[in-house]
Amino acid sequence: MTTFDYDLFVIGGGSGGVRAARVAAATGAKVGLAEESRMGGTCVIRGCVPKKLMVFASGYREMFDDARAYGWDLDDGAFDWSRFQGRLHSELDRLEGIYRKLLSNSGVTIHDSRAVLEDAHTVRLADGQTKTARHILVATGGRPVRPDMPNAHLGLTSNDIFDLKVLPKSILIVGGGYIACEFAGILNGLGVQVTQYYRGAQILRGFDDEARGLVAEAMRDKGVALHLGTNIVEMRSASDAPAAPGMGTPMNSQASGTEATPAANPGGGIWIKSTNGMEQVFDQVLFATGRQPNTDGMGLEAVGVKIGRRGEVLVDEYSQTSVPSIHAVGDVTNRVQLTPVAIREGMAFVETVFKGNPTPVDHKLIPSAVFTQPELGAVGLTEEEAREQEPIDVYCTSFKPMQHAFAGRTDRVLMKLIVSKATRVVLGCHIVADNAGEMIQLVGIAVKMGATKEDFDRTVAVHPTMAEELVTMRDPVRSA
Repeated sequence: MTTFDYDLFVIGGGSGGVRAARVAAATGAKVGLAEESRMGGTCVIRGCVPKKLMVFASGYREMFDDARAYGWDLDDGAFDWSRFQGRLHSELDRLEGIYRKLLSNSGVTIHDSRAVLEDAHTVRLADGQTKTARHILVATGGRPVRPDMPNAHLGLTSNDIFDLKVLPKSILIVGGGYIACEFAGILNGLGVQVTQYYRGAQILRGFDDEARGLVAEAMRDKGVALHLGTNIVEMRSASDAPAAPGMGTPMNSQASGTEATPAANPGGGIWIKSTNGMEQVFDQVLFATGRQPNTDGMGLEAVGVKIGRRGEVLVDEYSQTSVPSIHAVGDVTNRVQLTPVAIREGMAFVETVFKGNPTPVDHKLIPSAVFTQPELGAVGLTEEEAREQEPIDVYCTSFKPMQHAFAGRTDRVLMKLIVSKATRVVLGCHIVADNAGEMIQLVGIAVKMGATKEDFDRTVAVHPTMAEELVTMRDPVRSA
């Protein structure tokens, strides 16, 4: 009988890998884990956690105006990036320490090293050591990528934002997905002059059209210069840019071409020529144009693991690759790129492999939130998807919430339910509002259980709240 160093060796110390390692170790398995960077992965170190803390920080600017409307006598404060950044990194250090402690307390052996595959049961560490394992779990996540264009190296990716020495006065954000839109709102809230280019017709592709339209409108109202159907034609260091009309005058306006303001950094920065004809200089450019699975140079294909066209590890419903002893979970599989999904995949892997309980991963009806300002929460089908599937009723309302109406703000809320005509089951729910992420988590339970519109109707409203509208909408606004 073959003897292995470990029962399980996990490559990657992000949320999915750490959870799988801990749960497997709790079954009595001998587990090793290798992480070449910082423990906690994208979510804790370069993604969800620092981003959400920045969302919190950026929201305080509007609170000064709101507080005065509610009778508080106070002046606007000034945002200190260096002070916030210091606290931010201290918190990330604390969280990384917790991850390490959780692993150690679970009996997992940590290898602070890059690991690559030698064969179906062997990994090689960066120092040349090899470790064997009965099972190998690849949980190396993904990374942001820059577009393939000249001078793209001048631009930042989302990984770089948290380490900026100085907060820029102006920035161009390229992309229309949730990462691009979240950082547009964050940086705008922190006082940065934000311009956003997206080549598509509307931001947040894949979300409900009505919901994403309201988010785009709110972003513009708050000062983000959002240009749709627009992309970069050329970018250079400003010192190498050709003299041209409009150079050095980034515009903090919508695509209508209103009065321009002076460049934030006329002696440096990045010169951009865009498809809408504008030539501008920005302090920084942020590319939020896609992410790629971390599979390069890992020896996966050499040992027989099949890789997809986007570099993702191909797996079955049990997260098993084409090599029976090798599994993969999380963003490296490019299934659903969300931290809670990676954790669920890791737990299902342990149930299947170490507990003898074959458990397929359930990717249906996953609630999600986009931390724009206001937030967008969604679960289930969009109106567009649902009407292609079956006849539906759409229940929808939009209004100014009490808190903002009193303060004189223009922010609007959207509450929307997509309902099957035949079964009356709620097929989807879409919310645009402050704290929509908190609301959609709870609505997600009902939708996952197969609640009908009548189940919502039977629920007594909590008044006065925004969320009460979800149970008080009696008549559909349209059918399709």
